[in-house]
Amino acid sequence: MHSLYPAIKPYAQHEFKVGSPHVLYVEETGNPDGIPVIVLHQGPGAEADPHLRRFFDPQRYRIIMFDQRGCGRSTPHLEMNNNTTQSLLDDISAVSEHLGVSDFVLFGGGWGSLLALLYAQKFPKQIKALLLHQIFLGRQKDIEWFYKQGASLVYADYWQEFTSIVPEESLGNIPQYYADCLQGSNELARMSAAKSWALWQARCSSLQPHLYVIDQYSDPHFALALATLESHFINNHYFIEENQVMKQVDKLVNIPTYIVHGRFDLVTPLASAWELHQALPISNLRIVRDAGHSDRESGIIDALIYASKEISKQGLDAG
Repeated sequence: MHSLYPAIKPYAQHEFKVGSPHVLYVEETGNPDGIPVIVLHQGPGAEADPHLRRFFDPQRYRIIMFDQRGCGRSTPHLEMNNNTTQSLLDDISAVSEHLGVSDFVLFGGGWGSLLALLYAQKFPKQIKALLLHQIFLGRQKDIEWFYKQGASLVYADYWQEFTSIVPEESLGNIPQYYADCLQGSNELARMSAAKSWALWQARCSSLQPHLYVIDQYSDPHFALALATLESHFINNHYFIEENQVMKQVDKLVNIPTYIVHGRFDLVTPLASAWELHQALPISNLRIVRDAGHSDRESGIIDALIYASKEISKQGLDAG
């Protein structure tokens, strides 16, 4: 069983302007001459947790992470203007150009997996390999599974708490109701909605509760960004066409792709990972039998580190 690599600090930190008014926070960890990997965090609206660095051997990899627009240490906080999926894809290019990286591995889970797939479809020649987990394809049925009916059938108690603040006439579009609260002027209502939104997600993430995740998602600063930006992207259908990834999946067929997914993932069910794997003949899918959606579960950690080691053995040069 693989365990996380030791926690180490970044050797470089950057802040630079992208589309107005946004300034990205970027950091580099590991070996400056190693295989470049750009890490795409979950969300939208989460942040580049230091935990994400530890899936990669710091002697073999140049680990590049950034906080996406409007969250984490990027500024302005909670900014939704000029904050779309296309702008985030542009930011990946901006980060790679700013750091002089011509090609790289892309690593992402959940929302990060969707961003990675969309970017790889636009620029397949830049991608050395894809390492993806908790596959999320951003389709209407994927949204409805978590915010209409699906996860609610398993976590009925948590669902009741999550929907308790929603008037009956708004139950048909819960993300829109939450967005209205989160973008309103009532500060108490905003904070209550943010905590409720984030807690629903945290509670559904793993088979065994991780207190660190609950605490992180309950933090007001984190919860407000997660809830505000997630509801913003959901209500705009993630700024992509319906089923866009699978409609253009042929653009990915030549990219080495490693997929890790928990069998009991109730945030983004296994069916999406299976469908993607079936469409990519050279992809490798590892189904973790005793895991859900959290990248802090031991089986997920083991599978991701195994995959990162396999990628490093491919003889990839620094970008």
